[in-house]
Amino acid sequence: MSSPDSVVTAALSEAKAWPFEEARRLIARLAKIKGGDEKTVIFETGYGPSGLPHIGTFGEVARTSMVRHAFELLTDGRRKTRLICFSDDMDGLRKVPSNVPNQELLHAALNKPLTAVPDPFGKFESFAHHNNAMLRDFLDRFGFDYEFMSATEAYKAGVFDETLLEMLKAYDKVMDIILPTLGPERRATYSPFLPVSPRTGRVLQVPMVERHPRKGTIVYVDPDTGEKIETKVTGGAVKCQWKADWAMRWTALGVDYEMAGKDLIDSVTLSSRICKALGGAPPEGFNYELFLDDKGEKISKSRGNGLTIDDWLKYASPESLSLFMYQKPKTAKRLYFDVIPRAVDEYLQLLAAYPRQDGKAKLDNAVWHVHSGNPPAAEVPLTFVLLLNLVAASNAGDKDVLWGFIRRHVKGVSPETHPLLDQLAGYAVRYYTDFVKPRKKYRLADAEETAALNALSNALKTASADATAEDLQGIIYDVGRAVPRYQDHNAKGATPERPGVSNAWFNTIYEVLLGEEKGPRFGSFVQLYGIKETRALIDKALSGELTKAA
Repeated sequence: MSSPDSVVTAALSEAKAWPFEEARRLIARLAKIKGGDEKTVIFETGYGPSGLPHIGTFGEVARTSMVRHAFELLTDGRRKTRLICFSDDMDGLRKVPSNVPNQELLHAALNKPLTAVPDPFGKFESFAHHNNAMLRDFLDRFGFDYEFMSATEAYKAGVFDETLLEMLKAYDKVMDIILPTLGPERRATYSPFLPVSPRTGRVLQVPMVERHPRKGTIVYVDPDTGEKIETKVTGGAVKCQWKADWAMRWTALGVDYEMAGKDLIDSVTLSSRICKALGGAPPEGFNYELFLDDKGEKISKSRGNGLTIDDWLKYASPESLSLFMYQKPKTAKRLYFDVIPRAVDEYLQLLAAYPRQDGKAKLDNAVWHVHSGNPPAAEVPLTFVLLLNLVAASNAGDKDVLWGFIRRHVKGVSPETHPLLDQLAGYAVRYYTDFVKPRKKYRLADAEETAALNALSNALKTASADATAEDLQGIIYDVGRAVPRYQDHNAKGATPERPGVSNAWFNTIYEVLLGEEKGPRFGSFVQLYGIKETRALIDKALSGELTKAA
């Protein structure tokens, strides 16, 4: 655990950030349960490897890690903690994901445990082994401190045997909890135990016809042969239905904290009741909102309609992704490529503010949680959005070309002195090339817009070579307020002699010169791109050269 500075330590009691609020609820829970003051505190996240891991899986681990860190600070590091990332890889494959190859191969293995389903990519022992490897790879890349646990290995090794026998004894109580929530057809076949057929290897959803708690066995009827089969509930011969499985796992592992999506609120309630029936104490946790795609639909690992970890990391830093996960966890957020630039700039703004803040503000600053209490010192003189527009205007095909503009207009910087800026420059070139450039829509200026942009070019010609971004922004405003079309007489501080400037003026600039609906503060752009270069850009736009090239 990192050691916070004294200013931060003194403010811990005032910290209101949601990871601290969650940690306090966990502390209160532990004080109420038997042995809670002495046990190793178990944090858990769950993952179903029936499809490729998506970014939401990362979010659950990242958020849980933030709560764990807050808990360790609030308890002065006195409590031993563990984070278990649990893969439910013994679950039967219920449907074939649409975003993987060799669909026929998977169709032939339906209802087999995921660790017995062939890997459609041909790289690993099974589909679950492939997806588990992907999960562990991206968790390792982010440096999470966690323990991976496979359901298949845990069931077969006997980790859950004692609790499975308890569930067999409490069978009627479990059924009384679950059956009222099911429809008539499902109710007729439901059992908390799912036998793994020794004949076909498939996970069977069949009712139990006999139960023998003293022997630790159950009896079911083979749905194909009609034969009665007696099997142990231990040693991996069965697995539990997932709500019962969740409760069994909480009980067996002594889980103290686990998050879940808002769509699982009812499942958490049922699993908590089953956990109590087994003699366990349900974990603390909260229900986060779901991530949505660009159409507002829930992200699904089987459909592959969301961003992958690699998608984000190709165009932005890991820290910006962690920030996105930290912010408003109980608010549904759209997670697609267009959110990346904003997330990057928000991270940079918060990072820049951190050194100037007092202890309480530091603890409430998202970067404190993103960096586990140790945000780096970093100076970035340019925003990511401004870099993107600079790439667009300069047609920079690689980072070296972009650095040529950066060096010319931001004194004393280099990839060596500003490594974070260098990293951002690389991201900006890739993001622009893949996403911005193909969607650019330059439009021709009408007569009045042409006159205004010519006036802007002439005004910039008179500007000093060392004009500041503010000086240049003033020139842009003065040109806009001289055009009746762009005057805003209702703007704050406007007078009849000196009206304000409407957004329509900047919309003209962005759409005609940059091919976008929105853009950076244009004075900053001109300072960075260059006065001469900006005037040349205006000439190209007014001559139609930009629309022809697009």
